[in-house]
Amino acid sequence: MKRTLLIALWASFLFLPFKGVTAAAILFAAVFTGLTTIQLARKVGPKFLNIQNYAFFQTSVLPHFRSSILPFLLVVFLILPAVLKDYYLDVLIMAGIYVLLAVGLNVIVGFAGLLTLGFAAFYAIGAYTYAILNTKLGLGFWPSLPLAASFAAMTGVLLAIPALRLKGDYLAIVTLGFGEIVRLVLNNWDSFTNGPNGITGIEPPFFFGFSLGSLKAYYYLVFLFVIVSVIVIRRVEASRIGRAWIAIKENEIAAATMGIDTTKYKLYAFAFGTFWAGAAGILFAAKMRFISPESFTFMESVLILSMVILGGLGNTYGAVFGAFILVLLPEMLREVQQYRMLLLGMGLVILMVFRPQGLIGGTKRVHTGN
Repeated sequence: MKRTLLIALWASFLFLPFKGVTAAAILFAAVFTGLTTIQLARKVGPKFLNIQNYAFFQTSVLPHFRSSILPFLLVVFLILPAVLKDYYLDVLIMAGIYVLLAVGLNVIVGFAGLLTLGFAAFYAIGAYTYAILNTKLGLGFWPSLPLAASFAAMTGVLLAIPALRLKGDYLAIVTLGFGEIVRLVLNNWDSFTNGPNGITGIEPPFFFGFSLGSLKAYYYLVFLFVIVSVIVIRRVEASRIGRAWIAIKENEIAAATMGIDTTKYKLYAFAFGTFWAGAAGILFAAKMRFISPESFTFMESVLILSMVILGGLGNTYGAVFGAFILVLLPEMLREVQQYRMLLLGMGLVILMVFRPQGLIGGTKRVHTGN
């Protein structure tokens, strides 16, 4: 109750300069009542249900619902271009690109437990690699795709080799510095990257001679990339490599004692995660037809990390969900543009206070023993 009261007071205090005392008092009452109701429902709700029915719901109904909701969502996303305007399709395309970034970072931070604050650097490397290959060498989207994504992954490994000597905050600072170095190099290497003016004239992807530059075609292309990334990452998560990552995250000393080569698997995590960042960069460059260093700032890295934390560290579907929320929600709040970032920030803080594991939560683990 004390925590709920403090959150309500804090929210009303932030709102006070915008709308005055009356509106702040109304917001205080609304936040306090809403949070109190949610807490009471979580504590008292199951007691009003028959315990056997409640257990049946948790073990049978809920897993079936989770397995059936995915095909339904796939169908919904397939038919969206037929009913949405171009503006909303454009927003969904950007959401899909951020999904690739979020699931890639989730491999490094969520699975292996390696805090990274310079992930936008690999996003930039993928985008600039395709832009240079296309504008200077005439290489198309599809031949450039494996080259640019692999180059981003190779860069991730080269960074990880010296950086993995550090842990925790120190590793985060090194990756943050790397992200700023990449941005400054792109901004100052005029002869190669065109500096702050950026690179223009980037071609969209073609498929058997047909351009995929229209919003509807590009939507389906990004949608395909998202599906492939989720399937591949889920398969790797369930493999020996994925289990090794989780073991390293939970207790690196114990993992090493059990024979896991922790350094090797950390390098795998960096390579695999940054590969998807490079792929997202290629899609971004091909969509925008223009890139510049201002698109890959430190705040991009913070935004991607926020998506992973919001959805739930170590949960692939959580990263997807978090990416969609942080891309779509600001657009939904555009009508209250003056307050939208305030409302979004308040919502994130409240979520982290009452559900620190994220909206969907992290990877579940099964503990066995006598």
